[in-house]
Amino acid sequence: MIQFTLACGAGHKFDAWFRNADAYEDQSARGVLTCPICNSSQVEKALMAPAVSRSSEKVSLSAGHPEHGEFLKAMRALRQKMTAEADYVGDKFAEEARKIHYEEAEARGIYGEATKDEVVSLIDEGIEFMPLPSVPDEHN
Repeated sequence: MIQFTLACGAGHKFDAWFRNADAYEDQSARGVLTCPICNSSQVEKALMAPAVSRSSEKVSLSAGHPEHGEFLKAMRALRQKMTAEADYVGDKFAEEARKIHYEEAEARGIYGEATKDEVVSLIDEGIEFMPLPSVPDEHN
């Protein structure tokens, strides 16, 4: 898996994970990448700050960005909306996503947990999904 920082035409920056660099190129060429903030489909790779680590601890370099608070607020709202409008399926996420993809179950929004192997397998099968944004608690 590889993480890229992306930016839309409106200047919103966000991170996205891809199976590899070719997967990013493929999705970009097909026009399926969209900004999670404004839904713009004008998305390109942005300049990325390197991850700085101290022993095994990674340090985020974006915390001081002037729009950091607004971005976290938007991500919390996005996560809340996604979970409010979807069914929680727990550790059966991969199984249920397959059923929906192969039309063995009703199409609907779901969320839950999946192992790394399950995620790789879903990607290999061409089953589209996205991770829920991981956002620190409001008071942390």
